[in-house]
Amino acid sequence: MSARRGAGKLGCLFSILLLVTAGYFGVNIGEVYLRYFEFRDAMVQEARFAKTRTDDDIRRRLAALADSLGLPEEAARVSVRRSANVIRIRSEYVELVELPLFVRSFHMTPSATGPL
Repeated sequence: MSARRGAGKLGCLFSILLLVTAGYFGVNIGEVYLRYFEFRDAMVQEARFAKTRTDDDIRRRLAALADSLGLPEEAARVSVRRSANVIRIRSEYVELVELPLFVRSFHMTPSATGPL
């Protein structure tokens, strides 16, 4: 019989625990950015078709998307500005992610600009 200390197994277990923890919190942070990019892509789409939609239609559609994505209420306050040949769509909101020992806030400002 050989004597085994078990130190190698404990180190491997600790490494796996760190990897799982990082993955868990990474997914939470990744979801924040996934929702941001989805919302911003919808803004780009609305800017692309702005010639055929009113400002209220654009606001209403983006507010509904913000609600369905589970974004904070302030995300639904969408600013739509038209000039002679350009449309600018913008929103601003803060998402909070709980991490061990603290809460991290992410300040998001999705926007899109397009020709009219």
